[in-house]
Amino acid sequence: MRLKLLCKGLPVEIRGSKEMDITGLSADSKRVAPGNLFIAKKGRNFDGALFIPEAVQNGAVAVLTDIYDPFLNNAVQILCNDLQAIEPVIAARFYHSPSDHLFLCGVTGTNGKTTTCYLIKHLFDYAGKNCGLMGTIETLIGNHSYFSEKTTADIVTNQKYLFEMVKEKCKTAVLEVTSHAIEQKRIEGLIFSLAVFTNFSQDHLDYHGTMDKYFEAKRKFFLSLTKKAKAIFNADEATSIKMMEGCQAIKLTYGIDSLADLMAKDLSFSLQGTTFTLCYQQKEVSLSTKLVGKFNVYNILAAILTALEYGISLAQITEALPSFKGVPGRLQRVVNSCKKTVFVDFSHTPDALKQVLKTLRELQKGKIITVFGCGGNRDASKRPLMARVAEEASDFTVVTSDNPRKEDPEKICQEVALGFVKRDFIIEVDRYKAIEKAIAIAEKNDMVLIAGKGHEKTQIFAHRALPFDDVEVAKALLTKDV
Repeated sequence: MRLKLLCKGLPVEIRGSKEMDITGLSADSKRVAPGNLFIAKKGRNFDGALFIPEAVQNGAVAVLTDIYDPFLNNAVQILCNDLQAIEPVIAARFYHSPSDHLFLCGVTGTNGKTTTCYLIKHLFDYAGKNCGLMGTIETLIGNHSYFSEKTTADIVTNQKYLFEMVKEKCKTAVLEVTSHAIEQKRIEGLIFSLAVFTNFSQDHLDYHGTMDKYFEAKRKFFLSLTKKAKAIFNADEATSIKMMEGCQAIKLTYGIDSLADLMAKDLSFSLQGTTFTLCYQQKEVSLSTKLVGKFNVYNILAAILTALEYGISLAQITEALPSFKGVPGRLQRVVNSCKKTVFVDFSHTPDALKQVLKTLRELQKGKIITVFGCGGNRDASKRPLMARVAEEASDFTVVTSDNPRKEDPEKICQEVALGFVKRDFIIEVDRYKAIEKAIAIAEKNDMVLIAGKGHEKTQIFAHRALPFDDVEVAKALLTKDV
């Protein structure tokens, strides 16, 4: 796209030629390709202006910045006072506003976003609606999968991937929406046809500071919806009523214990899956799923209501649900031949861990041994809370390292340990040894839950990320245990 067309009518000053062709956009200097426009915005930890030389060296022909550099002679400079406001406009313009051509769904909430998104994609795909997905684990476009560095990518990447989805003939798309992304305008300019609110509990206080600010960040998403959009809320979630305030979209609800537009009753759980009766518009149908636990029924209801509002029939949904195999690292059972029940789960908040352990406790006759840690450079106030949850629902706990990042892993474990009242726990900082000890302690009918990292393939330390996969580590140890 010609630079003058890309910037037409925008509050910018162009120093240099307006006639050049821009081949792409990037806010990451390391990912700049020849002919790109580099967006040198300020982040929380870095100033993009410091990376302009690297971006130009990698092929950037133009730079969007807020300060003119008289010594930068080999790139056009586009000057703007508010880069955060102008970036979404330029991204939408360059990629031809792809969300205008998709039924775009956004899912937000403290827990359940990933599973709900995969369920929505499964139901849409089964009905032939070709759904793209962007989330914590990966981005899925047609037959292509791309590793995700963030749950919700930056706005340029989001527009680019949605553009690729349109090219791949996707009719629908589903996007995990985090509070960080809302605050940092990573979804600004995207037109959402439907939004889902799953639940709300403590997380990310290292970023937002207070629960009120965290909640208001989530609420901004629903305040941004148009009157034509639809907003789906969990009727059993206490904060849903407040979340609805000011939302102009058409509001719908799902629930189990509260009256809602879509409801589930007669729930029956086992380690093999769940059955329940779905109630919708005076109709009742029996459903079965391989997913385990009440919290997953909520995720299923959110996805079903989304599919129904898009126009997929109840008959197609009933047919599609049993074939959903689950999501990597979300209460994922580690198959083994030594008759030990081992699950890996991403639960890294007090409420998520509580829900998973509550589910397993209802299904488990033997002891539950929980392995978990807390991430470094994240909300430290939840560390003792995680310990209390683990202690209440487990018979024994192994406290270990999660992703320590720039913090001392031993110090994190000690802060977690402050939440224990009894002494039914040990600290083993080495995550491999912690999992090994938990599996060794477990007897024939016991259960091991390895929580916190789920699908992740690395463990992040101060200066590097080392390969580490909870599922693969558990598989190897269980094979050794036979």
